[in-house]
Amino acid sequence: METAPRNRRRPTSDQDHSYAEDAGDMAQEERGPLRRCAVTRLRLPKEEMIRFVISPDGVVIPDLSARLPGRGIWLSARADVLETARTRGVFARAARGRVVIHPDLTHLVEDGLLRRMMDVAGLARRAGQIVCGFAKVREWVVGGRAGLVIQAADGSPDERKRVLSGARDLPVTVVPTASGLGAAFGRDHVVHAAMLQGELARRFRIESERFAGLSGRTGPNSAERSAGRCEQAGT
Repeated sequence: METAPRNRRRPTSDQDHSYAEDAGDMAQEERGPLRRCAVTRLRLPKEEMIRFVISPDGVVIPDLSARLPGRGIWLSARADVLETARTRGVFARAARGRVVIHPDLTHLVEDGLLRRMMDVAGLARRAGQIVCGFAKVREWVVGGRAGLVIQAADGSPDERKRVLSGARDLPVTVVPTASGLGAAFGRDHVVHAAMLQGELARRFRIESERFAGLSGRTGPNSAERSAGRCEQAGT
């Protein structure tokens, strides 16, 4: 449990000012496309951040859709930022009282982002905007239909490299497991998927980039692919 001090003291350093005095004010900034991180104090697009709210009983709740009522506490989607907020009293300061923090808050947020990614993939499947399997994905890549390629980190590195052959500038995101990706298609195991360019692909990338920031895992970049070094990673 995190507790805010009873007597609000004057900040004694810039760091104290960042983590304590500004937290309550930042929680009220809910207008426009930018949000201020309660730890770094940087203003960033809200798509690159995670919003938290405090429930009536004082529990810190990740609001991944940024739609829950109440004052928002915005943090950059980075594991170190979330850990700082958890250990330096940022949530309690913003809430102006005691709060309860999940003991594994980072993994809780990561799991939520993964579910959101798979939900978007499921929507794309029902809309006919995504295919899976090596042959179909390769066909979309070669034919220029793919706007985004999704790969499972535990799939064959050689196959992941071959399916992207010649597609130097094609966005690629990597999810941790083939079983997780397969769930979006009602299958046990999917290593490769390709999505049409559009709003659903944009939403998938937003969630995957937030996940990458928290998990510290990134997908293969174009230079690695063109050099034939498609490394295993997770986004």
